Amino acid sequence: MLKAVLLDISGVLTEDGEALPGAVEAVARLEASGLVLRFLTNTSRKTSAAVCEELERLGFAVTPAQVFTAPGAIRRHLERHRLTPYLLIHEHLEPEFAGLPEGEPSAVVLGDAEQRFDYAHLDTAFRLLLAGAPLLAVGTNRYFRADGTLHLDAGPFVRALEYAADIEARILGKPSGDFFHAVLDAAGVKPNEALMVGDDVECDVLAAMAIGLAACLVRSGKYRPGDEERAPEARCEASLEALVEALLETP
Repeated sequence: MLKAVLLDISGVLTEDGEALPGAVEAVARLEASGLVLRFLTNTSRKTSAAVCEELERLGFAVTPAQVFTAPGAIRRHLERHRLTPYLLIHEHLEPEFAGLPEGEPSAVVLGDAEQRFDYAHLDTAFRLLLAGAPLLAVGTNRYFRADGTLHLDAGPFVRALEYAADIEARILGKPSGDFFHAVLDAAGVKPNEALMVGDDVECDVLAAMAIGLAACLVRSGKYRPGDEERAPEARCEASLEALVEALLETP
């Protein structure tokens, strides 16, 4: 029995800072149906608080406890293991890690650092990894969609550092099963009681299905024709609005 719906944010609910057509109403209908909702994102250009504030501004009824971000998961990991981070992140994300210990870094944190992905920063990270620091990454997303086009995400830089230092990153956002399990635990549901809705066939759909969730790929955001062929067991809908219409239609 379906008890919870996990919603990727960018590409499912929003695009370029605006709500996608019908998304606000679709979320309201899901909420009214009694389903537990959680909002997920790997974005590493905004703090968790900023993500929640933007959703509220666009008309979505959300609470901070419903929003799960990859940077937030990394912050909790750093605190739990008492690690001092070397932050290779976007400047807008710096407040997410305020108040953590300073000094000699004992972990490398990698997000979508944009212009900070230069030789000096990457080489510093590389040398820390050679010295034994773990690589903590938001995700392995290859690209994201903004301003109508696709742009490089953090994933290619994760792979570059893994290759150079001959190590394996610890992924704390999607597609990590640990990330999905943390969301499910907080929602109080089991994997077979939840549906993941996303526009990324790898990090949203296949990753969720790998740990037992049902999944739906929406043909919006970063979706590209043919993506559904990589996840034939997943549902595929034109949009969140279309999915909700199908889920809540009267038998």
